[in-house]
Amino acid sequence: MAKKPETTASAGKSDVVTIHDQKLSRGEGGELHQTAEGDAPVLTTAQGGPVADDQNTLRVGPRGPLVMDDFHFREKLFHFDHERIPERVVHARGYGAHGYFETYDSLAAYTKADLFQRAGEKTPAFVRFSTVAGNKGSFDLARDVRGFAVKLYTQEGNWDLVGNNIPVFFIQDAIKFPDLIHAAKQEPDRDFPQAQTAHDTFWDFISLTPESMNMVMWIMSDRTIPRSFRFMEGFGVHTFRFINAKNQSTFVKFHWKPKLGLQSVAWNEAVKINGADPDFHRRDLWAAIQSGNFPEWELQVQLFDQDFADSFDFDVLDPTKIIPEEILPPQPVGRLVLDRMPDNFFAETEQVAFMTQNVPPGIDFSNDPLLQGRNFSYLDTQLKRLGGPNFTHLPINAPKCPFAHFQQDGHMAMRNPTGRANYQPNSFGEGPRESPARGFTHFAGEEQGAKARLRPESFADHYSQARQFYLSQTPPEQRHIASALTFELSRVETVAIRERMVSHLLHIDETLASTVAQKLGFQTMPKPAEAAVPTRQDLEPSPALSIVNRGPQRFEGRKLGILITDGVDAKLLQGLTEAVTAEKAVVELIAPKVGGAVASDGTLIKAHYMIDGGPSVLFDAVALLTSAEAIGDLVKEATARDFVADAFQHCKFIGYDQSALPLLEKAGIADAMDEGVLPLPGEDGLAAFVSELGKLRVWAREPSVKLGKASVPVANG
Repeated sequence: MAKKPETTASAGKSDVVTIHDQKLSRGEGGELHQTAEGDAPVLTTAQGGPVADDQNTLRVGPRGPLVMDDFHFREKLFHFDHERIPERVVHARGYGAHGYFETYDSLAAYTKADLFQRAGEKTPAFVRFSTVAGNKGSFDLARDVRGFAVKLYTQEGNWDLVGNNIPVFFIQDAIKFPDLIHAAKQEPDRDFPQAQTAHDTFWDFISLTPESMNMVMWIMSDRTIPRSFRFMEGFGVHTFRFINAKNQSTFVKFHWKPKLGLQSVAWNEAVKINGADPDFHRRDLWAAIQSGNFPEWELQVQLFDQDFADSFDFDVLDPTKIIPEEILPPQPVGRLVLDRMPDNFFAETEQVAFMTQNVPPGIDFSNDPLLQGRNFSYLDTQLKRLGGPNFTHLPINAPKCPFAHFQQDGHMAMRNPTGRANYQPNSFGEGPRESPARGFTHFAGEEQGAKARLRPESFADHYSQARQFYLSQTPPEQRHIASALTFELSRVETVAIRERMVSHLLHIDETLASTVAQKLGFQTMPKPAEAAVPTRQDLEPSPALSIVNRGPQRFEGRKLGILITDGVDAKLLQGLTEAVTAEKAVVELIAPKVGGAVASDGTLIKAHYMIDGGPSVLFDAVALLTSAEAIGDLVKEATARDFVADAFQHCKFIGYDQSALPLLEKAGIADAMDEGVLPLPGEDGLAAFVSELGKLRVWAREPSVKLGKASVPVANG
């Protein structure tokens, strides 16, 4: 457990806190409470019972498990789970694939989970990627957290590792999940905006929930606009337990690391991709698997004992915190490979039901209050969404190991117990029996404390890791965070909400806060929000938190778009195509006409896109292979000029032959060409060009093509 933090005020809900224009009270864990004063109505249950605390679930002691006689929590989550039919309340837009998980070496010293006992063991898997806030018909490249849910069909039951592409979350207690999603979704009086958080209700909630500040840094980073599902990490978010055959416990955090490295797109690029191809991520995963380029992730685990948990600077039960990889390096334990698309999207991807409670013997839960709440909520929401308790009869949800139980009847029951006895114990010798030797057993932890609604004081530091994350980013990534915050808050109509958010940013980084304030037109800076504990200045940056630092350094798995015209040098085109495919990357051709182009040797080269439908945002790099005869007509095409200008603005590598120089001039970049704009004179030039593509972006170019890059301090007030 983290050391007890130094507080700036005495613990207790009576502490009055001012965050810009709002007065609230603070709980022991640093959470904020809005209490009914004056004419404000009192919050009640649906039965009319007054609610004393809507921020914390009922638990045993500050760090103990939740208790099920918390009727307010149950009612609130039940109602939230049943708000949508049949679409998922969250993670509605998803895409999935089948594959397998292969264990590297036995982990018997840490866990008795069957899938980790034998080196080389392959376990069938199904993975569903998703956005969180948007509806099923929204677009792929919204700025949003991505769900990364893995169902492993082990020999001792299904294991659902239901995670995200970000290792932390917005809230510390599951009782706040309905409020978070209500705030993020479309505003109820107008039913927009769709699939975005750039609106008042989201930032109002966030600005009054300081525990969200670490997550805010993550979602405003490029992590929430990934280039592909194949190029993003996945995380189990929570702390779990491994239990071995001796019933010894080891804490564990799960990480999925993409084989092809991390990569995201630029925000301007994401906006244009959503217009050109709303199914960009879906199409990418489909194409990769169908072509045999199977996506792969390595499962890595952070393992630690109680002594580490007690000495670590933050509480390992706090889902808004991470353990930096430099402090506790993850250990590789296996790999996940996706090699088959579903036979039917609805039957599999849409009807798959993930539940955090699904764990095999050898894996157990911690007292993380968000995890414990999810264990309750996920089963309930599947009952509503899939029409009843028999969703496990659907093939995508059914175990692949032998199973037997006495559950029967209900809507859509496809199998019932056979024989006379549908209960146990029975004396007919029928049906399954419990097995103390093989059955699931929880870790026998000792819990003590008063049954109360409270949060541990060790959860109260809301800014230190947010600051660490920001300082761990490269300069381009820091610029992107500032730009994202500026864009999001510029769409907020209520000035006080903007000012409130900047008051939080002052605890994270003063330059960041000043940059955002200046771009939003602040004349004076708000005072810093009152913090529950001081922000730590001594946390070392963690390079592992940067996407740029975790890039691939190879072009493998990426896509080069080649713009061709009639008269294109056939030999040059063939050489470039071969060089790129040798890197296990993909080439797609774009031409002024749907039919393609006639090459210099008279061959008709079929194109994948007409220039109007194949903008450069769909590719990781571009090349311009034209001819002196055709370039005159091409430069008249606005879409051709945009093709080049966008690629340059998005800091991509651009290759060109000499005949394409007029197009570079018309696109306005002939006088700004840098090391990322490369001539393609012959085989040597091709090799150099393809080698450079592995860098993916020329970030040094960005300040010259982005406006408002400088931070102009404004007066304090």
